[in-house]
Amino acid sequence: MKKINQNKVHIISLGCPKNLVDSEVMGGLLNQAGHKMVDHSDSSDVVIVNTCAFINPAKEEALEEILTLAEEKKKNNPQLRIVVAGCLAQRYGRELLAQIPQIDLLIGTGQVGEIVNHINKLKISDGCSNYCTYCVIPSIRGPVRSRKPDDILKEAEILAVRGIKEIIITAQDTTAYGRDLTGRPQLSALLNDMAKIKGLEWIRLLYAHPARVTTDLLKIINANEKICRYIDLPIQHIDDDILKAMNRKVTSTKIKNIIAQARQIIPGVALRTSLIVGFPGETPTRFNRLLDFVNETKFDHLGVFIYSKEDDTIAANFRSHVSEKEKERRREIIMNEQAAISNAINKTMVGSIQAVLIEGKSDRDDYMYIGRCRRQAPEIDGVTYIKKSKSRIGEIVTCKILAADVYDLFGEIIN
Repeated sequence: MKKINQNKVHIISLGCPKNLVDSEVMGGLLNQAGHKMVDHSDSSDVVIVNTCAFINPAKEEALEEILTLAEEKKKNNPQLRIVVAGCLAQRYGRELLAQIPQIDLLIGTGQVGEIVNHINKLKISDGCSNYCTYCVIPSIRGPVRSRKPDDILKEAEILAVRGIKEIIITAQDTTAYGRDLTGRPQLSALLNDMAKIKGLEWIRLLYAHPARVTTDLLKIINANEKICRYIDLPIQHIDDDILKAMNRKVTSTKIKNIIAQARQIIPGVALRTSLIVGFPGETPTRFNRLLDFVNETKFDHLGVFIYSKEDDTIAANFRSHVSEKEKERRREIIMNEQAAISNAINKTMVGSIQAVLIEGKSDRDDYMYIGRCRRQAPEIDGVTYIKKSKSRIGEIVTCKILAADVYDLFGEIIN
């Protein structure tokens, strides 16, 4: 296993002097954590593009750098990890991921101080064997390749010793973990063993394919206090014809049953999903079926991507493509509905007591710090603002939630 402190990192800093300072800060933190800074992208394991989005030429310069790296990764270096930081990531993060799937990580403007934690996210496998018809990842990264459980647990122990409080389990499909290894180790067993690691506080599961979420996995999550009651369950759609055309290998009935089961086995579980609108063949009736499902299910967190016609994918050759204007309209409709749902759910959190991981200082005068509670994943969900405190960044504190808006919570530390 490659040691976690041996990543060679190259930083491309674009835009204003503020960006240069942020780049220097990130470089210093990474160097202090044991990563090696290098001068060229072609000799690196990780490239960070610190972007500007103030004016169009700055956006175009950033996009050109990112696309150049994406092409290099696609053709010559599939192991390269591309990190997009700064203003462009903050403003257009979801759109960037939808259009440039080679990007591995987005870091907003307020997350510079957390660069080491982000780089050290715990990937348990690479590649994907799902072959969804809209996706280029299998052709870029190859079939799924799982890491051995002992290697993963050893890395988690090292991170815990270094003071990392939260480990995020990632892969193109975490629920496919172990299928390619001798003995076919299970994700549920890996999580159970990881929860025994001393010093580790939170374990968060992302990218769980609904076709492979098992009762055993749900019970393990519920039984271990360290495992956040949070599941990222990307369903993409709910119409059976669309799911079949996407080659998702799951039916609407299965998706609904898994959601009901998760909420029954794990009381209070926070569910996140991602959807694709405008897939070829998505008629108004099929879109309305998806919209009704969103309103009925009430996910805690939800992201909507516009279908992107990618070269070398099966779906690119499908007929009945939806216009770009209509795709955008459909995305906006669902996001507006989800905003109301999210706001209502967040309002129920007012008055509750939550553990919050402090991540840094905020840009507000009334709430000096910013963090996340267990129901909030970094970069993709809302945050929790905290009134002035003497707590340290990286510390987990107990907070009472005082207020909430569409995406964020606001609290104060209690004894």
